[in-house]
Amino acid sequence: MPDVVFSVDQARSMRDQAVPGHNRWHPDIPPAANVRPGQHVRIECREWTDGQIGNNDSANDVRDVDLTHAHMLSGPLYVEGAEPGDLLVVDILDLGPVPQQVGDVPGQGWGYTGIFAKANGGGFLTDHFPDAYKAIWDFAGQKCTSRHIPGVEFTGITHPGLFGTAPSPELLSRWNARERALIDTDPTRVPPLALPPLEENTLGGTATGEALAAIAREGARTVPARENGGNHDIKNFTRGSRVFYPVHVPGALFSGGDLHFSQGDGEITFCGAIEMGGFIDFHIDLIKGGMETYGVTTNPILMPGNVEPRYSEFLTFIGIGVDHGTDTQLYNDATVAYRNACLNAVAYLEKFGYSGAQAYLLLGAAPIEGRVSGVVDIPNACCSLYLPTAIFDFDIRPTASGPVRADRGSCAVSS
Repeated sequence: MPDVVFSVDQARSMRDQAVPGHNRWHPDIPPAANVRPGQHVRIECREWTDGQIGNNDSANDVRDVDLTHAHMLSGPLYVEGAEPGDLLVVDILDLGPVPQQVGDVPGQGWGYTGIFAKANGGGFLTDHFPDAYKAIWDFAGQKCTSRHIPGVEFTGITHPGLFGTAPSPELLSRWNARERALIDTDPTRVPPLALPPLEENTLGGTATGEALAAIAREGARTVPARENGGNHDIKNFTRGSRVFYPVHVPGALFSGGDLHFSQGDGEITFCGAIEMGGFIDFHIDLIKGGMETYGVTTNPILMPGNVEPRYSEFLTFIGIGVDHGTDTQLYNDATVAYRNACLNAVAYLEKFGYSGAQAYLLLGAAPIEGRVSGVVDIPNACCSLYLPTAIFDFDIRPTASGPVRADRGSCAVSS
C-alpha cells in the first residue's frame, strides 16, 4: 500500500483540513510532508473549486463560482535530496474518485462539466456561448453517462489536470512580469488576457503572518500551465504515465490536484473535463542534474500511459484559420482553426437534437482527439477534431436519409 502523505476530509473545505493545501504557486509555501526517492505515496485531492458545484439541475453555481479559491492543490511535498537542476520523476500508479461516500462530494459516484460564463473566465467558444451551463455525469466503473446529455456513454481516461513543482523566486517574478505585460495590452478585456496575483482568498498551506502576506501578494494563480508543469489538462496523463518535472527549488515542492474522470483534448469549455475529488498514487524518484543532461529548460516531459479506451471509428471535423464571422483571412492561426473545428462539430450535433450548449459540454468531457493537422500551407492552419462514433447510442454518421432528430433533453442552465 502507498503511504498517505496528504489526506483530505472530503466533508470539509481545504481551508479546514488538519494540514491545508494551497491555491497559489510560490516558493515559500511550507511543505506539507516529506517524501524520499523510491517511495510510493498517495495524495488525496479536493475538487478544484473546493466543493462550490452541486449535483443539481441548475447552472447558477457555475455562473457564480468564485475562482479566487481555485485551484485547491494538495501539498507541497518536499522530496529529500531534490535540488535545482534535477528532474523529478513521477510515475502514476493509480487514481480514481473519492472511494467512500461523504455527503454530496464530486467524485463519489458523480462529477460535472461546466461552461463558464464569459464574465467569469469564459471558455474556448465563449463568444458563441457567453452564459453558464452544466452537465452532471454519473460514474459506473470506468464508464459515465449524463442525464443532461442523453444518448451518450463513454469510458473515461481518468487523470489529474494539474501537478507541478514550485517556481524559484526568479521564475515567479518572470511569470508575473510577462503576464502583467500581456494584460496591459488590453486591460479591460472580458474575459481578461491573464490572471495576475490576487490577495483575496489566498490559501498558502500552513504559512502565517508576513510569509502568508507575501504569498498572497506575489503568488501566481494556478489557471495556466507554465514552466513548472501546472495546469496542463493532458487527458493521457493517466495510469502508467511517467512525468519528468524540472526542479527549481530545494525539495522540489511538488503538489497538485484538479482530478478529472474524463476530458476531451483542449478541455474547451474551461471547466471542460468531468471534475471530481479523489486520490492519486505516485512513485517518486530523481535524476540528478537531469535538466542540463536532457535539455529540459522550460517544461516537463511526459511519457503517456497505455491505459485508454480504444475507439476505432471517428467522425472528424476540420477547421481552418479563417474568421468566418467577418470573412477575415488569418495567417497560420491554429487556435482559430481548432475553434472552427469545434464549432463545426457543435453545428453537426445540433442536427440530431442536441442544443449547442449540450454539444459543447460533450466535446469538453468526452475523449475526443484534437490534432494540429497542418501549419505549413500558408495562409491556413488546419486543425481537426476526432469524435468517437461509438459513444452514441444512435448512428451519427452522415447518410442519404439525413440525421435522426430526437428530443435530447436539456443541460443545466443558469437562471
